[in-house]
Amino acid sequence: MSNQPETRTESDSLGELKVPANALWGAQTQRAVENFPLSQQPLPAAFIQAMGLIKSAAAKVNSELGLLDSQRAEAICTAADAIANGEYDDQFPVDVFQTGSGTSSNMNANEVIARLASESSGVEVHPNNHVNLGQSSNDVIPTAIHLAAAIALNDQLLPGLQQLETALADKANSFASTVKTGRTHLMDAMPITFAQEMSGWQQQISHAQQRLIAVQPRLHKLAQGGSAVGTGINVHPEFSTKVAQALSARCNLPLQPSDNFFESLSCQDTAVELSGALKTLACSVMKIANDLRWSSSGPLAGLNETQLKALQPGSSIMPGKVNPVIPEAVCMVAAQVIGNDAAITIGGQAGNFQLNVMLPMIARNLLESLKLLSNICTPLAAVIESLTANTDHIEQTVAKNPVLVTALNSRIGYDLGAKIAKQAYAENRPVIDVASELTDLSDKELEELLEPLKLTRGGIL
Repeated sequence: MSNQPETRTESDSLGELKVPANALWGAQTQRAVENFPLSQQPLPAAFIQAMGLIKSAAAKVNSELGLLDSQRAEAICTAADAIANGEYDDQFPVDVFQTGSGTSSNMNANEVIARLASESSGVEVHPNNHVNLGQSSNDVIPTAIHLAAAIALNDQLLPGLQQLETALADKANSFASTVKTGRTHLMDAMPITFAQEMSGWQQQISHAQQRLIAVQPRLHKLAQGGSAVGTGINVHPEFSTKVAQALSARCNLPLQPSDNFFESLSCQDTAVELSGALKTLACSVMKIANDLRWSSSGPLAGLNETQLKALQPGSSIMPGKVNPVIPEAVCMVAAQVIGNDAAITIGGQAGNFQLNVMLPMIARNLLESLKLLSNICTPLAAVIESLTANTDHIEQTVAKNPVLVTALNSRIGYDLGAKIAKQAYAENRPVIDVASELTDLSDKELEELLEPLKLTRGGIL
């Protein structure tokens, strides 16, 4: 008995070939599967679902414009909506690394929808003549990139960042009077409150949201209607506007046709811009995560200023060890996003005349970056919320910080201050004790000048 899987015969303009019997796709998809066995990674589900949304909107509009009969349009909409809902993600096997226009993935969608629509309606629904009516891969794929990214940004990343910013603000408020040693070059510096330190983190996340929101007006402009080269050949004059309106209503986003289809087909500048904002966010969360790792290092031989909630055993051989696993994961996510941005940047310059030819790779990397950054917001916020300060240890290190002598500069001068700092460090004594011995300042004056919380408020003492 043969173990070969059952197949059926399909045909396209190049001839016949075998397709798995249970596959919903047709000949063009199968050719792509065989031509591109490169990464075994299909395009992200978010991208596939965005294509479903586009195909459904296109069928609806074509029916309204009298270009497609209602029976076929309804069947196409039903099938496309099922894809938009993620019901047939396994029927999109085409590799990310394929034809640069993404034509194989567009035809994959056309063939799957045509087969589903034909079976449900009892009439022939053709993948090109009906499902792809008024469309080209050259405008569908750029539209899907913008649409999928816009949905992910609006529905996932921006709410996640708001949650993270709120967690930072709340924790900063609870640490308003907790003074720690500031650090520059990883070396002791003047005191700072935890609230002040966290306000810097909070502002990074706030600025990240502002950068991402600033991209949205361009991200919401869709290439649909540009057709093959941007001229709108074989596209009804009202098609692009009506499709954008249908997608806006469906996705609750202010989507509009592109101001210039020649730009939208030939370049991916908005994807590059969005990726740049995501890369900046990656740098921000990596900085925050590394600060958390350093601050909680130890507990005996590290800084031991803060304590993170124990989430899992940290070693397979060292009992009792607990590691900062969430901050480490955040750093790896950030590294991946930065790498994705490098690839997107290279892809963005690959607009040769009227078409960018690295669209699938751009789609994959951009959506992965959005997904990864969205997914780290909640666990990172939870780390912030559970953070505690080791106040006894912090107070001791602040008191012995030789850099505190900076506060005495205006009274005793730099040179005497340096002498006090060196002696305090060498003898492991509080600065105030050494200053009492080496200056004529009273204990009351020294206590007032060297009061740690007061030193965090700036100004001339």
